[in-house]
Amino acid sequence: MGLFDTYQFANSEVLWGLLALPFIIFWYILTQKNKAATLATSSYKQISDISSGFLPKLHHLFFGTKTIAIGLFIIALARPQINANSDSYIEQFSEGIDIVVAMDASGSMLATDFEPDRFEASKSVAKDFIAKRKNDRIGLVVFQAESYTQCPLTSDNRIVLELLDEMQRDVVPDGTAVGMGLATAVNRLRESTAPSRVIILLTDGVNRNGKIHPLSAAEMAKEFGIRVYTIGVGTNGKARMPVGINPINNKYVYDMVDVEIDEETLTEIASMTGGKYFRATDNDKLKAIYDEIDLLETEKIKSIEYEVDLPEKNLLFILIGVGLILFEFFAKSTILKGIS
Repeated sequence: MGLFDTYQFANSEVLWGLLALPFIIFWYILTQKNKAATLATSSYKQISDISSGFLPKLHHLFFGTKTIAIGLFIIALARPQINANSDSYIEQFSEGIDIVVAMDASGSMLATDFEPDRFEASKSVAKDFIAKRKNDRIGLVVFQAESYTQCPLTSDNRIVLELLDEMQRDVVPDGTAVGMGLATAVNRLRESTAPSRVIILLTDGVNRNGKIHPLSAAEMAKEFGIRVYTIGVGTNGKARMPVGINPINNKYVYDMVDVEIDEETLTEIASMTGGKYFRATDNDKLKAIYDEIDLLETEKIKSIEYEVDLPEKNLLFILIGVGLILFEFFAKSTILKGIS
């Protein structure tokens, strides 16, 4: 790691002074040659004894120490400071949002146009979405002919994911009460003080049950400033789904049935509340929808940058420079006295 990787300089323009050092060295070499050419002496033996000794050669060492000291003083004047990563003086914090996932669990959610079926595929994709929302509070609502809260709003992702895994069908009578599911989700969010409140409403059918119409529930969401993203789940055309139960083995009987989704109502719900309607026709499309919602509801990051006094290290360069000057002074004043 070099000097400029380790340090940053408050007065970096002073470093241009270092360019003078090569010229000083060149001038020194030139003057030494001139001295050698013009030196006169009465005794060749005398000059030979002086030049052949080791001590006179230290004259060059003293020039070197002075030159290095000058360079160190220039660096000190440039005010070197320890490089600091921006993370060390930029504070970031996240403002999470409150999200309720309201999921249809009606019998048609067992249709096999998704792998392994609509219900399990919806749970799986929702798990991936929830796992990424680290700074949010998330709740779960389930609806068939009635609705209930599977998980109240919580910032503990682990709890939400566990309860999502445990989500089952037929906890309440079968049917599709979209309005009830949406109303229950709104009720979970109406007292929230989060900067953003969102409902993801997923269904594969038409509202046929419940005492609250989907658009009435949407009006409630609008009143509380809650955004609703609606997802219609089901392939285009027909899908293999349960049409009854075999009394012999108590298993579902499947047949190809027309896929019927009230896209008009789902679109209106999203439009009224500032959300968006999506249509998922397979697992990949459903995942892409959740990814898009994740981007649309990206957590708000606030950054506060503080001006900090970075640790200055010019004293180190000054001390080394002064040490070199003192070394030369004491050396010339004692054991090397007489050598200039």
